[in-house]
Amino acid sequence: MVRGLSILAALAAIAAVPGGAHGAVTVIGGGMAEACSRAAVDGRSDRRFEEFCDIALETEFMNARDRAGTHVNRGVLRMRRAEYAPAIADFDLAVKMKPDLGEGHVNRGAALIGQRKYAESLPSIDRGLELGVEEPAKAYYNRALAHEGLEDARSAYLDYQKAQELAPEWAAPAEQLTRFSVTTRTESN
Repeated sequence: MVRGLSILAALAAIAAVPGGAHGAVTVIGGGMAEACSRAAVDGRSDRRFEEFCDIALETEFMNARDRAGTHVNRGVLRMRRAEYAPAIADFDLAVKMKPDLGEGHVNRGAALIGQRKYAESLPSIDRGLELGVEEPAKAYYNRALAHEGLEDARSAYLDYQKAQELAPEWAAPAEQLTRFSVTTRTESN
């Protein structure tokens, strides 16, 4: 049986990671779309980087994947600033343009977590995992946050474990796992 510390501690851990982990989409080929991509991948959040995305979407010719990816990247930049509604709008546009882009779904779920809409986030994260994402550990981490928000410590623990297994060098899942204690249940007649 897996038990979390307390629901308050779990919610404090969720609040410490607004919107969870963010997965950007790599866009290459030069120009503002690539600059937007680089900013999202590098963990930036400053509004000036969002302007790169805006310019790219307004002026650059891109294939459907790169255009959808640029929406994901702009959404990631917005999500880092806790601007969840505009981030979700970007992720929704990305998913509409390229329904098989897993990062659009997972990041939509992360933004919903930032809004504390835990149950609503799970289908998006699950869909992104089904489609495949470049950084699945982040998707499992986000899903763990959602499960904690729903007070499902067992599922949260299992997803943190999966995130740690997939990205052993990433400290965040290991840190979250230290809050859990695992006990075995014995069957009695």
